Amino acid sequence: MEQENSTRMSVEMTEDEAAAFAAFKAAREKELAAEQRKADLKAYNELVDNSIEMAIPALEAVSQNLAETKARVFDCFKQALTIKGDLFKVKGTQRSHSFTNSAGDKRIILGSYVTDDYRDTVNEGIEMVKEYLSSLAKDDESATLVNAILRLLSKDQAGNLKASRVLQLRRMAEESGSESFMEGVRVIEQSYSPQESKQFIRVEVKDAAGKWKQVPLGMTEA
Repeated sequence: MEQENSTRMSVEMTEDEAAAFAAFKAAREKELAAEQRKADLKAYNELVDNSIEMAIPALEAVSQNLAETKARVFDCFKQALTIKGDLFKVKGTQRSHSFTNSAGDKRIILGSYVTDDYRDTVNEGIEMVKEYLSSLAKDDESATLVNAILRLLSKDQAGNLKASRVLQLRRMAEESGSESFMEGVRVIEQSYSPQESKQFIRVEVKDAAGKWKQVPLGMTEA
């Protein structure tokens, strides 16, 4: 019985040839890895594109539905708001209204956000206050205090003063007893012209424990 012998062919390489082969192998592996990364990136971009195309129409529909529902809810409560104003002498400047059912387990809060805003005359008031405060800076200690007060007049990113800071300023003016200080604050206050921005709706229901729980209406809360 004849036996088959497996023979192995060995290739003799010089050190230079071995180094050249190793370099070729490394370069080829790097090339293949780059090609694979390119393919993976293409697949990823296609996945993102497909996901966006699928998600956006659904989200647009949700947004449209929310806008329409919001309008219907405000329209539904329009008469209730009118009657509430007549019954309870509610001022037109009230920014939010709560409505609770007779069972006391459901309520809806309707309102609008308001942003601080001022007419141009606010700048005259600010200058009057700054002029008075600057006259108080007699030494380093008083200058530091004046600068701290002046920070109350710093404007936000929209270029407006915070109404809460003006209130602090009024208290300081009243305590100072200075008529020029008070006059400057009055000019600022009289320039106040808040702007109504977006309307909002909040819905709350009581759980089994009798605690109010908010019904999530936004993507963040849901």
